[in-house]
Amino acid sequence: MDLHLRLARWVRAHPGTVDACLALGLLVLLILPFAAGRVAGHPLLIPVTFALVVPLAWRRSRLLLSAGIIAGVSVLQILAGIDPTPAQIVILVTVYTLAAYAPRWASLGGLGLALLGAAAGMVRYGAILGVGGGGSLTLFGVGGGGSLFLISLILIESLVLLAWTMGDLARSRRRAYQALEDRTRRLEVERQQERDLAAADERSHIAREMHDIVAHSLSVIITQADGARYASAQQPELAAQTLGTIADTGRGSLREMRRLLGVLRGDESASTRPLPTLDDIDSLVRSVRRADIRVSCRRIDTPRRPLPLGAELTAYRVVQEALTNVLKHAGPQAAAEVTLAYGPRGLSITVDDDGRGAAADPATAGARLGITGMTERVRLYDGTVSAAPRPGGGFRVEVFLPYTEA
Repeated sequence: MDLHLRLARWVRAHPGTVDACLALGLLVLLILPFAAGRVAGHPLLIPVTFALVVPLAWRRSRLLLSAGIIAGVSVLQILAGIDPTPAQIVILVTVYTLAAYAPRWASLGGLGLALLGAAAGMVRYGAILGVGGGGSLTLFGVGGGGSLFLISLILIESLVLLAWTMGDLARSRRRAYQALEDRTRRLEVERQQERDLAAADERSHIAREMHDIVAHSLSVIITQADGARYASAQQPELAAQTLGTIADTGRGSLREMRRLLGVLRGDESASTRPLPTLDDIDSLVRSVRRADIRVSCRRIDTPRRPLPLGAELTAYRVVQEALTNVLKHAGPQAAAEVTLAYGPRGLSITVDDDGRGAAADPATAGARLGITGMTERVRLYDGTVSAAPRPGGGFRVEVFLPYTEA
C-alpha cells in the first residue's frame, strides 16, 4: 500500500516525465512491427504513426497544441486516404486528456470533433474494415453489412464517450482533491495564526503580571530602603522596622513570582494559590502605607451584580499600578486616596494623589508602560481608563469596569 501511495505521489509530481514515457513506449510498440517488416501498408503509415504518438509527450504541458496536432493529422489522414493505424488509439487518450485537464469549451469541442471524426472514419474506411461503408448509400439498408456498420459505429462512438466520461470524472476527482488540499492548507494557516495570537496574548498577559508584581514590590522596597538609610543614623529602631517591611515585601514578591513561574512551567501545585481580588485591596493599601505614603481607601455602596473573577483581578492590578506610580513619581510627603464606587452599571475606581504626578517626573517610561498594561487589562472587560494630571496638581487614574451581563 505504501508503494502504491509513493508511486501515485511520484506520478502526480512528475507529469511531464510520465507523458514522455507514455509517448516513447507507444512509439516503440507501434513502430517496431513496421520496422521489422511484419506489417505492410501505405508508405506514410510510419510518419503518420510518429506524428500521432509524439504529441502525447506534451499532452498536459501543451494540451491544446498536442490535441490540435493529433486532430490535424487524423483529418489529413482521412482526406489523403491513408489507412488507419493502431496509433489511432491516441485519439481516445487525447479525448480523455481534454476532458480531464482542458477548459470546458475545449473538452466539449474535442468530444464533438472526435465523435464526428469517428463517424467520418467509419464511412471512409468501413469497406476496408469489412463492415460496409465506403460512402455507400445502402449502409442503412436492411442488409447485414448495414447492421454491422451501425454496430461498429455505435461501439466506436461509445468508446469515445467512455474516454471523455472517464476524463471528466478524473477532472472532478482532481478538483475535489485540490479543494481538500486547499482547505487543509487554510486550516493549517489558520491554526498557526491562532497559535501565534494565543502566544502573543499570553506574552502580553505575562508581561502585565510581571510588571505589576515586580514594579510594585521594587517601588516599595526602594522607598523603604531610602528611608532606612536616612533613619539608621538617628533612629535605629525605625530602620530595623523598615528593613522588616522590605523583607516582607520581598518575600511576598518572591511568592508571586514563584506562582507565576509555576504556571508557566505547568506546575499545577504552584498555580492553586488564589489570585488577588477586591478583598485584597486593603492589604495592598497597608503595604503602601508602610512605605510612608498616606493612603486612604473608600468604598461607596455595594455591588448590584457580581464582577467576573478576572475583572476583580483587573481592579486589584489597576489599584496596585496606580499606587506604584504614586510611590515612584508623586515625590515625598505625598498622599493618595483610593475610591471604589459601585454604581448601577459597574464599578468605578478612582486613585488620586497630591504629588508631582508622572507628568512632572522626567523618568516616566515605567509609568506609561504601566498605564498601557492597565488599559489592555481593562479593555478585556469592556471597561474604560483615564489617567492624567489633575488641574490643581497631582495625578488621577479613573477606571470603569461594567458588571457581568445577566
